Amino acid sequence: MLLRRIVAACTQSRRMFSSSVNHSYESAIQELNKLILFQEMESVFGDPPANGLASSANNLNNEAQLPAPNISDSSFQLTHTSKSGEAQMVDVSPKESSKRNATAVCKVILGKKVFDLVVANQMVKGDVLTVAKIAGITAAKQTSNLIPLCHNINLSHVQVDLRLNHEDFSVTIEGEAASTGKTGVEMEAMTAVSIAGLTVYDMCKAASKDIAITDIRLKHKSGGKSGEYWWT
Repeated sequence: MLLRRIVAACTQSRRMFSSSVNHSYESAIQELNKLILFQEMESVFGDPPANGLASSANNLNNEAQLPAPNISDSSFQLTHTSKSGEAQMVDVSPKESSKRNATAVCKVILGKKVFDLVVANQMVKGDVLTVAKIAGITAAKQTSNLIPLCHNINLSHVQVDLRLNHEDFSVTIEGEAASTGKTGVEMEAMTAVSIAGLTVYDMCKAASKDIAITDIRLKHKSGGKSGEYWWT
């Protein structure tokens, strides 16, 4: 008899506990739905809804609120933006001149048909790799005309190399820019490979619409306050 009472009491306790947990979950879901509705109505109408719903939303917000990061503590700044939020050209006159170098890369995926035509130099427009190489060098020297807030830099060296990859029927483009001055040449290197990639596309687009330019990125830079850096 005593054993039966113990079993009955445990069963009843388990049911009460399960009911309590379910009730807690249901209450939480209801409050969450109220918060979502509150935010949607406020974004549409601009005014908070009825006091009861606003109160529930505020309670949930207070419970889930985390301390906001202090932006002023960040060491990063958008140098091309003024204090009033307007675009500006950075004044580099206080900087010291140093030797600057940057290397960028990108890839153009051709597909087998176009790749074979490029290897055989049978594209209608001519020698794809040579034309793209010249276009990349020319583009590096015109970077400040293409990108408004870039400085007009006296480049001492620009090199663009294109390599055919038989494994994935693509062209890898690597561009290097160098200068001695007060600002870096990263944009010149990236402009070189971007325009070289676009030139490959233009030279080959008649043979395929599936060509893709991918992975435009900086590979290496040196000089200036931040020194040397490699990207993997």
